[in-house]
Amino acid sequence: MKLSFGEKIRNLREDMDLSQAELGQALNMTQRKISYIECGKSEPSVEDMIAFCHFFKVSADYLLGIPNEYRRK
Repeated sequence: MKLSFGEKIRNLREDMDLSQAELGQALNMTQRKISYIECGKSEPSVEDMIAFCHFFKVSADYLLGIPNEYRRK
């Protein structure tokens, strides 16, 4: 099953036992913005994407669902 961007963010957040408000505070975003991103009502900006990647220590490819076979070697 392929997870959406928002589902991946929610899983990563929950794995760190963070609330949406706590994640928002850490990334200088509102709890509402985190909620909207997680449920797919809003798309993250490039700056938001970078913040998520740095905070969770994951690649943008992972968050965007880009499979390995499409990556340059």
